Amino acid sequence: MSIVANAVRGERVSTAPFDVWKVRADFPILSRQVHDRPLVYLDNAATTQKPQAVIDAISYYYAFENANIHRGVHLLSQSATDAYEAARGTIQHFLNAEESSEIVFVRGATEAINLGAQTYGREHVGAGDEIVITAMEHHSNIVPWQMLCEEKGAHLRIAPINDDGELLLDEFESLLHSKTKLVAIAHISNALGTVNPIARIVEMAHARNIPVLVDGAQAVPHVSVDVRALDCDFYAFSGHKIYGPTGVGVLYGKRKFLDAMPPYQGGGDMIRSVTFEKTLYNQLPYKFEAGTPDIAGVIGLGAAIEYVLKIGLDAIAAHEHDLLVYGTAALNTVPGLRLIGTAKEKAGVLSFVMEDIHPHDIGTVLDQQGIAIRTGHHCAQPLMQRFGIPATARASLAMYNTTAELDALLSGIHKLKEVFA
Repeated sequence: MSIVANAVRGERVSTAPFDVWKVRADFPILSRQVHDRPLVYLDNAATTQKPQAVIDAISYYYAFENANIHRGVHLLSQSATDAYEAARGTIQHFLNAEESSEIVFVRGATEAINLGAQTYGREHVGAGDEIVITAMEHHSNIVPWQMLCEEKGAHLRIAPINDDGELLLDEFESLLHSKTKLVAIAHISNALGTVNPIARIVEMAHARNIPVLVDGAQAVPHVSVDVRALDCDFYAFSGHKIYGPTGVGVLYGKRKFLDAMPPYQGGGDMIRSVTFEKTLYNQLPYKFEAGTPDIAGVIGLGAAIEYVLKIGLDAIAAHEHDLLVYGTAALNTVPGLRLIGTAKEKAGVLSFVMEDIHPHDIGTVLDQQGIAIRTGHHCAQPLMQRFGIPATARASLAMYNTTAELDALLSGIHKLKEVFA
């Protein structure tokens, strides 16, 4: 039984003590005021705030190490290269990848998935073939596969979910057959918080020699990810979801797949030799990292992951899921409020709708009280259609959130009902 399941059922998870106030002190933005109210930041599924350690790492690079990487023999270039590659090693350890060359730096989970679609996908998907995704996917794990299917004459198959937002595993498995060339699935739904049973899904797919790409953007800040234990073939995530900078992310891929895949982009640093007659490509992972990368972003991402590892993902998960249990119980007391996404295995997402009040109005009124949530379709329009709604209001949790902030959310919702009475 996972930590997620235990927490959602209200069971205590034994971990080292977690001092949320000490953690909050590491995040400068949490001390600011919004509309003359203390900031209550509950939009973490969209992006997380940054600890001082990440801000300092980026600032130090620009102040003292700024140089291009992999190309210079001078000290600054060597120092920048060492810091950049050290971050790759940190991420290898974080994901338990077999080697650092399986870690490819990209701009985010969106680009990572597009890289998979435009390299592995173009090589292996043909007319009449099928790609399987689920009804809960983010647009970033829908549109790249639609584009590929349109180009190749292939078909996109959608595994259904139940009314709680859980994947129907039997129906999912029934979609897997000889025409299926890839499964692409979210580890955790950004709009529902549903935690998918990735190891079981990979097992089902691999039994039919089908590779699996996992969109882990919402998972890495909340649960320990071991790509070798999951046995997934690709794993994508974004830095800004795990307390790192925007504009940087990771595609993990098993070496056997990355070696066989063609480059995604052409340019500097992804080559070994160039003549007008022929170009020889660089070794992994550099053949997928054309041009000057976001060096400061990668260094900042490494610092963010080191910060998370120092606190401990087990402790973070226990704290967040205590918050989830508390918040779920609180919102269930509000007449006319309906939670969207009530899976047994769930991460810290509280998506809800209210009778006769549009989600955008909910977000606007709460903002005036200093409470930041997200409203809209959350880049998951097909999922909204599945539940028969145009949008939800979404409060999403992080390690620095508190029960007092959830009390503020509940109070804000009650005030909202007064406004629209």
